[in-house]
Amino acid sequence: MQVFVVGGAVRDALMGLPVNDRDWVVVGSTPEAMTDQGFMPVGKDFPVFLHPQTREEYALARTERKTARGYKGFAVQADPCVSLEEDLARRDLTVNAMAVPEALAHAAPSGWTGQIVDPYGGGRDLQNKVLRHVTEAFAEDPVRILRLARFAARFANFSVADETMALMRQMVEDGEVDHLVPERVWQELARGLMSAKPSRMFEVLRTCGALKVLLPELDRLWGVPQRPEYHPEVDTGVHMMLVMDMSARLNMPLPVRVACLMHDLGKGTTPADVLPRHIGHEGRSVKLLQKTCGRLRVPTDCKELAEVVAREHGNIHRSAEMGPEALMRLLDRCDAIRQPERFARVLQACECDARGRLGLEESAYPQAERLLKAQQAALSIETAPIAQAAAAQGLKGPQIGEQISKARIRAVAASL
Repeated sequence: MQVFVVGGAVRDALMGLPVNDRDWVVVGSTPEAMTDQGFMPVGKDFPVFLHPQTREEYALARTERKTARGYKGFAVQADPCVSLEEDLARRDLTVNAMAVPEALAHAAPSGWTGQIVDPYGGGRDLQNKVLRHVTEAFAEDPVRILRLARFAARFANFSVADETMALMRQMVEDGEVDHLVPERVWQELARGLMSAKPSRMFEVLRTCGALKVLLPELDRLWGVPQRPEYHPEVDTGVHMMLVMDMSARLNMPLPVRVACLMHDLGKGTTPADVLPRHIGHEGRSVKLLQKTCGRLRVPTDCKELAEVVAREHGNIHRSAEMGPEALMRLLDRCDAIRQPERFARVLQACECDARGRLGLEESAYPQAERLLKAQQAALSIETAPIAQAAAAQGLKGPQIGEQISKARIRAVAASL
């Protein structure tokens, strides 16, 4: 029995990046031999075991054979005759198809010389910063398109090999992407959104044609013009990518990045005869993102934040012109009193939108500070005494609410 650390742990160590998780492959063993040594079986579709002490996952070397469309359509063979090279051949990218013997796994990469198992040129591609498929078997699993796009976003200075891009285009044309399950699409998209340069993920997906299948609402934004006095970059798709990269630059959490991604979807349905204006795109964006989030099973917190941002981002941008009453109405529409933390995220997404414009990346966003001050002023009002006093005067329900609203408006006015 031979044990190797494989995949991302080897890649990241060679790149000088932290290695948090290790994947292990066991060659020349059987499930019975693994359990006899105290390993706990956990794999449902193929033999994977937890180490009795470290609890890390150890998988028997295996091969895969395509049996049906989609990423689950595989027959797996795992037995002692499967070699390490055969196991590595089923992996997606050459930079993920390298292995190191267990004895060297915790040593510095400088001590790996001559010991790295690299039958498919992963070390060379890592040095040349190229993302390349291992074998033609890449085409059998459409999830690999998403994974490659995500890696392109994580390693933004890596290029995609021409032959790999051609293969992905063929996969899209063959309809493989149509069979991806929503949960897996969302899982990969979410990880890519949290990368250093999310725009690269969408660039790759758009180039191979997968974006049109997976996110047609986003794909149609390229080529849609906007008014240059507000958007020097003009193209709506370009603007969206600037916004996404700004969300990464400002280290925003996932719900904010999702809101950034979906806030302008409605501009893709603006009638051609009114372009480059986009009157009413906010409402159309809300309807489109609701449909998109439902299709991809996007978590509720991401969806609800995106709805507020899509509906109100224009008003928030213009809030510097608003007086106390208008500000209070805006706060109410954003549910800023009941959900103050979510409102802070709404403003973060709006800042990304404002700074995600060509030449305006370093601009300040004073609207956020002004609205947060207004919110804090409104929150400072103690409602119970007002409600009690109003009730003592015989006021009820909506009348009491009106008294509280007036008090909040006065507090907002004092904060300006």
